[in-house]
Amino acid sequence: MLTGTCHCGKVRIDVPQRPEALILCNCSICRRYGALWAFYPREEVRVTGHPEHTVGYIWGERTIETFRCTGCGCVTHWEPLRPEATKLSVNIRNFDPAEIGEVRLRRFDGADKWEYID
Repeated sequence: MLTGTCHCGKVRIDVPQRPEALILCNCSICRRYGALWAFYPREEVRVTGHPEHTVGYIWGERTIETFRCTGCGCVTHWEPLRPEATKLSVNIRNFDPAEIGEVRLRRFDGADKWEYID
């Protein structure tokens, strides 16, 4: 189990293991956030302090809701808005880099082609 937190500690994220890959997306919101996303099955992630210490943001085609801490503003994770979606994504930048180690970085073109470009 790996645990990450926002800067102020109001939001805690527990995931079962290191991610297989990290996603660097260039869409209009991800490039502004500077997030590195790691995908996990919904049932394997525990987000403590959510929703009482988070605020969501939905934009565009309204397929995901991205959350940030109401205390420090750190982007913590996003959740799909479609009920059939089985995965969510956590911002791995909230985790200790030493615990994550070397993980493959995948580049995703969310701005234009909606495909991996690595």
